[in-house]
Amino acid sequence: MTPFSVLDLSPITQGGDASESFANSLDLARHAERWGYQRYWLAEHHGMPGIASAATSILIGHIAGGTSTIRVGSGGIMLPNHSPLVIAEQFGTLAALYPGRIDLGVGRAPGSDQMTARALRRNLNADADEFPQDVVELINYFEPAAPGHLRAVPGTGLRVPVWILGSSLFGAQLAAHLGLPYAFASHFAPEQMMQAIQIYRARFQPSAYLDKPYVMLGISVFAADTDAQAQRLATSQQQSIVRSRTGRPVALPPPDANYLQTIGPSERAIINQVQASSTIGSPDTVRAGLKAFLERTQADELIIASAMFEHSARLRSYEIAAQCCLDLAKQTA
Repeated sequence: MTPFSVLDLSPITQGGDASESFANSLDLARHAERWGYQRYWLAEHHGMPGIASAATSILIGHIAGGTSTIRVGSGGIMLPNHSPLVIAEQFGTLAALYPGRIDLGVGRAPGSDQMTARALRRNLNADADEFPQDVVELINYFEPAAPGHLRAVPGTGLRVPVWILGSSLFGAQLAAHLGLPYAFASHFAPEQMMQAIQIYRARFQPSAYLDKPYVMLGISVFAADTDAQAQRLATSQQQSIVRSRTGRPVALPPPDANYLQTIGPSERAIINQVQASSTIGSPDTVRAGLKAFLERTQADELIIASAMFEHSARLRSYEIAAQCCLDLAKQTA
């Protein structure tokens, strides 16, 4: 069976606040655990009015502490924003608190605009090629202590699983070279997905962490009892995408059934590009969409993103998605 997981940015809705977002995320995680989801990942973003997951490691602890078995991790930590030692200590602490349940996905994007990046004390003139060295340094902190080497306490010897995240070919090459699992952000940047998968699988070098390639792909799922309901619910994220891509980010707006009829071709192009790896509709529609995506990509795991204004609708969407994944597994068996 292809495992399926949750990607959550802990969305802040219009009229809501971060406290409500965190409560909703924990509620979703508890449901996801019962529905058979493999992981619950949270993503680092900064300065975004509709995203509450900026302090990602703290929120991971909140979710892990409120659940029992589901793996919890980052999808991802934007490593250029941080010292590798600090991240090793944070995730070493999480791994000590929740043994065998913590994942650490890392990416090289800042997860913010330049003004916010400066406030994060990033060196904006740093060479992007520092990311591979930072990843190796981070991984080494989780290895058993060696004489004369700096230790991460907690962290040393805990072997926290590290994933490379990416939305371009760079991450695919790095993950292959280091022999690490690879997660591609096809839920919002699908253009290079197939090429990235091919490069990763072709160039993969077995390592002490992984003996063969392992690809997790993001896919946006907006599921409801009918196609029309799902299409309406998806308009919240569509509005958010257009606003964000045109430099006007907002908290997640309520759905607008007429939204697509009110925008021009440039806005439609943004939505079509971002949602190329999406499935929107009833259980039958979503099942068919997931099946086609899996057949095309041969993904080892899916990670499902679904930002909806109404929390109850979001729960229902993830419930339908889980059942569709289980149905597909039965068909394959």
